[in-house]
Amino acid sequence: MGNLRSVQRALAYVAENAEVEISSDPERVRRADRVVFPGQGAMPDCMRYLRDTGLEEAVRDAAANKPFFGVCVGMQMLFESSQEGNTPGLGILKGQVVRFQMSAAQRALKVPHMGWNQVRQTLKHALWSGIADAARFYFVHSFYAQPANAAQAAATTDYPNPFTSAVMHDNIFATQFHPEKSQAAGLALYKNFLNWNP
Repeated sequence: MGNLRSVQRALAYVAENAEVEISSDPERVRRADRVVFPGQGAMPDCMRYLRDTGLEEAVRDAAANKPFFGVCVGMQMLFESSQEGNTPGLGILKGQVVRFQMSAAQRALKVPHMGWNQVRQTLKHALWSGIADAARFYFVHSFYAQPANAAQAAATTDYPNPFTSAVMHDNIFATQFHPEKSQAAGLALYKNFLNWNP
């Protein structure tokens, strides 16, 4: 849901001679060589859409068996639950999604967290190839994931406290930020994904 055309255009830009398709057809998702799973808006709506369209099992299959890239709410849905509407997620990754809580001293910081921010790479990963540590990426979100397994956190960002801004697990890589809105660094990340063979 949301932002699909921007993701498609970014991937098509870096995908030499590859077909980049938007689809809500579970069979087409199953046949794809790799899957990008973007989401934007409210997690309850996104989870309802997955279930109503029959996409949930196709997404689970893709996350288990092929290179898989979650973006924003597409990352959040991989976890067990979200405080946003007390919504159950897919439970592919252990952990929960929580809302930013600002103390009285931090009230100058707005929620949603919106705009450019630094992403500190906490784990070496093929998708970070050629991307400088602390490169800036574009964010729009009020909630963020707290993985139960800290070893799955591939990056953190401060707002104002550190939160997990990218995760990795086997064939899954996912970001809270939007690579498709993040200019050269985002395009490099997508290109690395297209060349990644976990």
